[in-house]
Amino acid sequence: MGGLSALGLSTSALKSPQLQAGIASTPRSGKAKAVILFWLLGGPPQHETWDPKPDAPEDVRGEFRAIQTKIPGFHVGELMPRSAEWVNDLAILRGVVSHDNAHSSSGYQMLTGVPHQPLTAENVTSKRPNLHPSLGAMVRKFMPENGGLPSSISLPYHIANDGEIVWPGQGAGFMGRNYDPWLIRCDPSRPDFKPPSIALSKEMSSMRFAERKRLLSELNSKMAALNGTNEVSAEAIYDDQAFDLLTESRTRDAFRIDKETKAVRESFGMSRFGQSCLLARRLVESGVKLVQVNWTRLKNAPNNGTWDTHTVHGVSLRNHLMPIADQAFSGLLNDLKERGMLEDTLVAWLGEFGHTPKFNKNAGRDHWGRCFSLALAGGGIQGGVVHGKSDKTASDPIEGKVQPMDITATILHCLGLPPSTEYFDDQGRPLPLSRGRVITEIL
Repeated sequence: MGGLSALGLSTSALKSPQLQAGIASTPRSGKAKAVILFWLLGGPPQHETWDPKPDAPEDVRGEFRAIQTKIPGFHVGELMPRSAEWVNDLAILRGVVSHDNAHSSSGYQMLTGVPHQPLTAENVTSKRPNLHPSLGAMVRKFMPENGGLPSSISLPYHIANDGEIVWPGQGAGFMGRNYDPWLIRCDPSRPDFKPPSIALSKEMSSMRFAERKRLLSELNSKMAALNGTNEVSAEAIYDDQAFDLLTESRTRDAFRIDKETKAVRESFGMSRFGQSCLLARRLVESGVKLVQVNWTRLKNAPNNGTWDTHTVHGVSLRNHLMPIADQAFSGLLNDLKERGMLEDTLVAWLGEFGHTPKFNKNAGRDHWGRCFSLALAGGGIQGGVVHGKSDKTASDPIEGKVQPMDITATILHCLGLPPSTEYFDDQGRPLPLSRGRVITEIL
C-alpha cells in the first residue's frame, strides 16, 4: 500500500479532524480566521528591531541608530524603515522570556508553548517527554480542512540546527502524526517553481495515475474486510484529499504564485523567504488556517545566513538579514490590508529568543532567552500598542513579562480556540492546548 500510494504525499499526514471519531468541533468566536507565523531562524535581536537602546553604551547600543515611529516616544531600529511604517497596526511585546539559551530547546518552547525538559539543551530532537504539539498541529486537530488543503502548512523548509538536526516541536507529537502540519519544501522565488510534493511526476500519466487510485481503493476495501472494521476504509477519504491536490485545479491554484503581478511579487522581495510569505497569503486565501514561514539559510552570507549572529552581527543585519525581513514583513502586511484580509489574519513576527546585550569579541551577539521582543498584527490584535518594558540594556523585563505559553494562548484565543481546550495524548491523558494567559492588553 505504501508503494501504491507513493504519490509524493503521505496519507498519514492527511487525517482530517472531522473524520476522527470522538472529536467534536470547538465553537469559535475569535476574530482571526487564519494566522501566518513569520519565523526568523536564529532569533531576531531585540536591540536592532523592536527595542533599541539609543542611550545605552556603544557596546550595548551597537552601530545602528533608533528611528522615531508614528507613535510618539516609540522607536525601532533603523534597519527596518518599512516595518516602522506599520506600528499603528502592530502590538509589540518587549518583555518575552523563555529562560532558555539553546536554539532547539527554546525554539521548542516558542513553537509549542511548553518549556523543554531540560532547558538550554542544544541539538535535541523529538522524543519524550518533549512531544507537545506545535501550534500548527493544534490547528489541524481543531479547525476544519477547507477546499482540499490541510488546515496547517509549514514552508519552505523545516527548522534545523547545523547538520540538519531537526528541532522538536514542529509536529503533532502527543496528538499523533495524523495532525502533523504539512511541510512543503519549495523555493517560490525560482522561475520554474512547482511544489514537488503536490505535482505529478513527468513519468506519471493520467492513465497510470487513475490505475493506481483504483488499485489503492481495492486494497483499502480488502484491508477493511480483513480487519472487520471500517477504520481502513476511512483512509480512502484521506487519500481522496491527496488525489484532490493532484488533480483539482482549485487546490493546485493556491500554489500558482506566477498569477501574481510583478508589482505584488516585488513588494515582498524576490528572496525565497519573501516569496514564501506571498505564497502564505495565497494559501490563507484558499482556506488554510495556519501557515508557518520559516527563514532558510542564505548562501554566501556570514553565520550561515541565519539570525544566529555570533560574528559580524552588524554586517549580517545590514547586508543580508534585515533588508529581506523588513521588506517581506511590510509587504505581507500591506498586501493583506489592501485585500481586506488583515482584520481577520493574525501575523506574528517570531524567533526562538533574542541576543545578548553586549557584543562578544567577534563583533557578534550571542543567545539570550532572558528578554526579547516580538510583534503581532491583525486578527483581533490592537494596533499601536507596546506591552512590556525592558531595562536599560534590554537584559531583563522590568514590567509586562510574558512567556511563550502566553503567546500560544493569545494566538489560540484570536483563532477562537480556548487555550483550555483539551486533547488526549497517546496514553489517553487529557492535556490543555495551553496553560498560558491570554495577553488581553494587546487585544
